[in-house]
Amino acid sequence: MLRVMVGDALSGRLVSDRLWELVVPLLPGFGVRRQGGGRAPVEERAVFTAVVFVLTSGCAWRQLPACFGVASPTAHRRFTVWTNAGVWPRLRRAVLDHPDSRDEIEWGEAIALAATARRTRDA
Repeated sequence: MLRVMVGDALSGRLVSDRLWELVVPLLPGFGVRRQGGGRAPVEERAVFTAVVFVLTSGCAWRQLPACFGVASPTAHRRFTVWTNAGVWPRLRRAVLDHPDSRDEIEWGEAIALAATARRTRDA
């Protein structure tokens, strides 16, 4: 239970409700994986928050803390899909285009820049 509470507190700081509202329309949908099987789909916000943690903390994908409730391969796979779909530059633009999201501008830009740097490093 403590692990979940720590994760919830951290998650709220990493991805605020306002930032999540801006992110949701940018994310491509996910269907059933081609190979079938696997686990039930993970909540999209949890995956996004886990990805933001990896991007902004600099930790390795395999070191993603369990408190996020997301497996590191899932987080990395979604990061790759979102990167290829152009989510990060669109996130930056969305944050800049919404005057009521001033509090999110610096954080949104930091996430987008970290994603760009991570993609370059992971390539």
